Amino acid sequence: MATGEQRFSESQIRQMEDHANVLHITERSIAYQPTFKLAALKAYQEGKTPAEIFREAGFNLDMIGRENPNRCLKRWRKTFASQGEAGLLEEQRGKGSTGRPAAEQSMEKKLAQAEARIKLLEAENDFLKKFEALERQAQQNQC
Repeated sequence: MATGEQRFSESQIRQMEDHANVLHITERSIAYQPTFKLAALKAYQEGKTPAEIFREAGFNLDMIGRENPNRCLKRWRKTFASQGEAGLLEEQRGKGSTGRPAAEQSMEKKLAQAEARIKLLEAENDFLKKFEALERQAQQNQC
């Protein structure tokens, strides 16, 4: 993944799209081939540094970011530890996501929302009472 505000140019994207170990690339991120992820983990376990692994795989560290190999290997090790090989072979983005956590709300905002909800529920109750009265009146008129 590109760091911070770093973005890939169109020419960098075209160059990386042809890389055997790249599954997909956008101006902000790179998705790597699952086979590369597994090979990188194996090489890491054998003592190679993340930078060595990526350089030997043909990646330009100046282009992808010098910290990218470390971040990727850390994330892949965590995924492998929790889900095994299958976790790296299957695309995980979006799976099990509960979305962004809700921001803390101030007490005033919570109170205003509660008051609005109370007004809505009171209006619903009034409507239902009027509706029931009309139904009763209609039934009495039919009899």
